[in-house]
Amino acid sequence: MNDGFVIAVDGSAASGKGTLAGRLAAHYGLPHLDTGLLYRAVGQAVGDPADEVAAAAAARSLDPHRLDDPALTTPAAGERASQVAAHPAVRAALLDLQTGFARQPGGAVLDGRDIGTVIAPFAPAKLYVDAALAIRAQRRWRQAQGRGDQVTLDAMMQDLARRDARDSSRATAPLTRAPDAALLDTTLLSIESAFDEALRIVETARARWLAL
Repeated sequence: MNDGFVIAVDGSAASGKGTLAGRLAAHYGLPHLDTGLLYRAVGQAVGDPADEVAAAAAARSLDPHRLDDPALTTPAAGERASQVAAHPAVRAALLDLQTGFARQPGGAVLDGRDIGTVIAPFAPAKLYVDAALAIRAQRRWRQAQGRGDQVTLDAMMQDLARRDARDSSRATAPLTRAPDAALLDTTLLSIESAFDEALRIVETARARWLAL
C-alpha cells in the first residue's frame, strides 16, 4: 500500500518553483505549502532577523493559517526570510509543521529550499528548479515594478546573489539538489513550457510510485 503521493519542489529564488508547485498541486488536487512563506512570516515577526532566540520563539508561535499577508511577498520580506532561515533553531522549530504537512493522508506538494533533502526525502517526485541569475533578477524586478516598489534591476540582482550565497552556504539544511531530484532549468522556458516539463517529470515519477 503506497503512502500519499508527495511532490517536493526545491530551487533558487525566482526560479519559478512556487508557481510550478502551485500548478502541480491544482493539477493533482493536492494541498500545497510554500515553506518560504513560513520563514518570511518569522522574519516579519521579529525586530532583528539576526536574533536567533527571538526568531526561534516567533517560529514556535507561528500560525500557519495566516500566510496570506501581501507584505510577505516583498523583496524585503525575502531578505529577512533568508536571514532567519540560516538559524538552526528556527529550522528546528518549523520542522514538525512541515514534515506533518508532507505526511498527511493522500499526499501534498511542498516547495522550498530543503524539501527533497530534509523535509520529505521520501517524496516519490522531486524537482530542483533553477534559472540563470540574470533571468531570475528580471523576473523578480518585474514583480516589484508591478507592485510599485522602487528598486533597480542591478539592486535586485545583487540581492538575489546574496540570498543564493547565504542559502547555499548555511550549515543547517543548505539549498542543494537532492541526488534523485530532476533538474528543471527554466531560464529559456515560458511558464507553460516549464509546467509541461514539470508535469512530464512528475508523471514519470508517479508511474514508478504506482507500480510499487
